Amino acid sequence: MDKNSELPSSRSDAEGFDLNEGFLSDPEMSFIGGDVGDWIREGMREDVNLNLGLNEPSSSLSSAISMGREHCERDSYSKRLKVHSLPLEWERSFSSDIDHPGLVNEVPEGDIDLHDHVVPMDDTGNSGDAMCQDDSDVRMDLTDDLLHMVFSFLDHSHLCRAAIVCRQWRDASTHEDFWRYLNFEGRPITIPQFQDMCRRYPKATAVNVYGTPNMYNLLMEAVSSLRNLEVLTLGKGQLDEPFFQVLSECQTLRSLIINDAALGNGFQEIMVFHSQLHDLQIMKCRLSRISIRCPKLETLSLKRSTMQQSTLNCPILHELDLASCHKMSDAAIRSAATSCPLLESLDVSNCSCFSDETLRDIAVSCGSLHMLNASYCPNVSLESVRLPVLTVLKLHSCEGITSASMTAVAFSYMLEVLELDNCNLLVSVSLDLPRLKSIRLVHCRKFADLNLRSNMLSSVNVSNCPSLVKISITSHAIKKLVLQKQESLTTLILQCRCLEEVDLTECESLTNSICEVFSTGGGCPVLKSLLLDSCESLTSVNFQSTSLVNLSLGGCRALTSVELKCPVLKTVSLDGCDHLETAYFSSVGLQSLNLGICPKLNVLHIEAPQMVSLELKGCGVLSKAVIYCPLLTSLDASFCSQLKDDCLSATARSCPLIEMLVLMSCPSIGSNGLSSLNSLPNLTYLDLSYTFLVNLQPVYDSCSSLKVLKLQACKYLCDTALEPVYKGNALPALCELDLSYGSLSQSAIEELLAGCMNLTHVSLNGCVNMHDLNWGARLSELNSLYEQFDCSMQENELVQHDRMLQNLNCVGCPNIKKVVIPHTAQCFHLLALNLSLSSNLKEVDVSCYNLNFLNLSNCTSLEILKLNCPRLASFFLQSCHIDEEAVETAIMQCHMLETLDVRFCPKIHPLNLGRLRRACPKIEDWRERASSRQTTATNEGAPKSSNRTRTQVMDELGMISFIMDVRKGLG
Repeated sequence: MDKNSELPSSRSDAEGFDLNEGFLSDPEMSFIGGDVGDWIREGMREDVNLNLGLNEPSSSLSSAISMGREHCERDSYSKRLKVHSLPLEWERSFSSDIDHPGLVNEVPEGDIDLHDHVVPMDDTGNSGDAMCQDDSDVRMDLTDDLLHMVFSFLDHSHLCRAAIVCRQWRDASTHEDFWRYLNFEGRPITIPQFQDMCRRYPKATAVNVYGTPNMYNLLMEAVSSLRNLEVLTLGKGQLDEPFFQVLSECQTLRSLIINDAALGNGFQEIMVFHSQLHDLQIMKCRLSRISIRCPKLETLSLKRSTMQQSTLNCPILHELDLASCHKMSDAAIRSAATSCPLLESLDVSNCSCFSDETLRDIAVSCGSLHMLNASYCPNVSLESVRLPVLTVLKLHSCEGITSASMTAVAFSYMLEVLELDNCNLLVSVSLDLPRLKSIRLVHCRKFADLNLRSNMLSSVNVSNCPSLVKISITSHAIKKLVLQKQESLTTLILQCRCLEEVDLTECESLTNSICEVFSTGGGCPVLKSLLLDSCESLTSVNFQSTSLVNLSLGGCRALTSVELKCPVLKTVSLDGCDHLETAYFSSVGLQSLNLGICPKLNVLHIEAPQMVSLELKGCGVLSKAVIYCPLLTSLDASFCSQLKDDCLSATARSCPLIEMLVLMSCPSIGSNGLSSLNSLPNLTYLDLSYTFLVNLQPVYDSCSSLKVLKLQACKYLCDTALEPVYKGNALPALCELDLSYGSLSQSAIEELLAGCMNLTHVSLNGCVNMHDLNWGARLSELNSLYEQFDCSMQENELVQHDRMLQNLNCVGCPNIKKVVIPHTAQCFHLLALNLSLSSNLKEVDVSCYNLNFLNLSNCTSLEILKLNCPRLASFFLQSCHIDEEAVETAIMQCHMLETLDVRFCPKIHPLNLGRLRRACPKIEDWRERASSRQTTATNEGAPKSSNRTRTQVMDELGMISFIMDVRKGLG
């Protein structure tokens, strides 16, 4: 039997001839045939929009179909016998459009025309080219056997669609193999229609008439007509005693499902006698008494039914479900269960009358009982009850379950699953069960002690037990243990040799003794991951483990000391450990560590052979640090104000591969510490910003390979401190220099820019002593050299000894008034120039062939603007008081300009922006900006330059910096 003949066990699993989906059109229904097409259409008329339809009777369509059937021949190589699932009388009636006019004439409103879906006919009634071609072409050389195999993977909705393709597909899709299960659930089918279906598919094995009108008559017809019926599903109706009498005559029936029905008149006893029935489900039915005599019945469900008495004569019954049978007395349940000596599964959940006495009798009569669900049974306490072969026990919300009940549970030595949710009187559980695999203890308010011993235990679910104090688990199978939010848990004993992951998040009462459990010799030899987040009672953590890989101590605010000896430890989290003072990491496998979130860290000892990155940013009281990381390449000690020279010297000797060193705001570092940097031959990045350095000679002597030097806000550096750089070539590899917010004079800055031809990035932000940037006057002596070259040189014709400067930042220089960078300055590589927030800047004259980015935003005093930058692509002029004529003249030579930002420029009128467009036709990003400026100026009537906040300005500068980083990467 193919997969379509497999029968579902309930109506919710049915995937058979389900007509709820609204997939059939009139032509599709005509292929199904007869009264069934009428029934399908009538049931779908109100809630389904048909895909196909006919607006009026079509004689040409009828003649086309009849002629097609006369001339089409079957494949000579087809092996499966032709199945005449549709009678010839029906075919003739369809061709003449007489017997079933509803299939053609009665069309719901809103149907579309069929002209797009059928072949056209000529005046004589002959079909077009598509109908004249041989049927073998339509079949695409598919044999009946192959087509049958393909269709076996389709559900009934797709089979009905396939039926309208061609005659071969119609015959294949209506084969009885695909229509073993007839599903009429909730459909308004009539008796004649149902009889027609039964005649067409006499070998159907399953029928579903749940919720159909005339259910009783349909059932009688199904039982009498379908001799192979095996599964019958019904409900939402009235069933009288004659139905059950006729039912006994259907000897092929194996499964009967009755859901939400009224059986009998409410007083009489319903008798179900059947010699072959294996599965019987009478769920949520209204009846008084029931008597069942089925010698082969194996599964019986009376769930949520209203009977008071049930008499069972089912000698081989294995499963009995009496859940939520509230009207059944304790004696009635005892009588029903004890009459089934081979019972293996019993569900009496929500049976409030069920008691220990009945359970004891069942245990004696049913020696093979494996599964018991007595949830929500308040009278069950398991006292004096012995169930030795029980494997599954569910006792949710049983008010009688106490710690004494665990004595009875302990006798179930084969128990595998135990569930005790919401047992509010349960105080302790102590079990030694060799086969126990899973236990659940959820919302047990008084539960305080858990002791489990089972070599097969693999799942422990304990949550929301506010009184739980102690847990002891011995298991050789459990791999993951989650005990989150156990607020009172103080003692944890584990002997779990396979345990790999433990989550104790928000166990606020755990003490320092927990470290012994997870250290070497503590009972968890292969532990890899340990989460102790927000365990606020932990003050000192000491782990020694050869297996621990991941440790999280985030939010442990009382933690003051950490000592780890874990050679394979890869990650450790200390976020929120605000009071950590001492940290020892001995022989750990960490590759990176961030201790910048521990502001009170005072003593640090790290031995990490594989560590490459260490961040100590913000450890302001760190005074003792021993760092032994031979592979360390990056060290950030920013704001470590207590870090001294001896510590820096020791670190330099033990970490010789450091390439990046950040000592920002480390005022205790002096000449001796900087001199020790000669132990770092690979050092290329050094940040000494915000220090009190006066002499940089130790840096020049020890850092010959330095490429990046940051000296922001080093206000004690005098003009002569940098002379070795631009006069003596002290740092030959230096390419990036940051002197922002320093105190260097105008002459020192000019000499630096003129002498350091190899610098690529220079930052002079906030230099108050900088008045002009006039490279034209300073470099007049180079004019003779520059005149040797043609001013109109090509891109690849650059001066051999030009300066390498690519990025120059002079943001927020309040006293700078004039910037002149002529061709003679040899800035052929300059790509970005940032002069924003220079409020006194009046004149800008820049001639740079490769300049790509220029920012003059918030230069409110700007009056003269001259640009000769043919490759300029982005130009920012926000909040500048320069008129549009000056801007137009300036950008005339910027032929590649794409972005022009003139927001908040009060002298540039939105209506005159067309002039800027004509000057640079490639501008793409100015309209939106101008529109924004126009709307703001119109609504408020005043320019925004005076109201701009520092946050807005810094956001814009951050975006500009991001753009420059991107362009630098692309370059």
